[in-house]
Amino acid sequence: MNKVRITAVRQTVYPDLMEKYENPIEHTCDVREGQQWISVNGECPEGMCPSAWGSMHEFVKSLAKGEGNFFDGWMKNPMSAMISCNDGFRPFSFYIEVIE
Repeated sequence: MNKVRITAVRQTVYPDLMEKYENPIEHTCDVREGQQWISVNGECPEGMCPSAWGSMHEFVKSLAKGEGNFFDGWMKNPMSAMISCNDGFRPFSFYIEVIE
């Protein structure tokens, strides 16, 4: 099985949506831009946000098995994907790629 690197690329924040719909909360996300994890055997890496993993795990598992070319040529690198977590107020975009 391939190892898959997961890189936190960018976070987008929607303060207008937060103000309109979200209850105030003190702690949200621990992920930081540039942070990386390595998935071995398609498993969730230690320290990965469970919610983010829920959004990307099927792509990571497919890449780990040597599958790729999602959506018929969506990515320039066919053994990669750009996936966002499911936080509608402050989503993070993650680049996932095969590294071996």
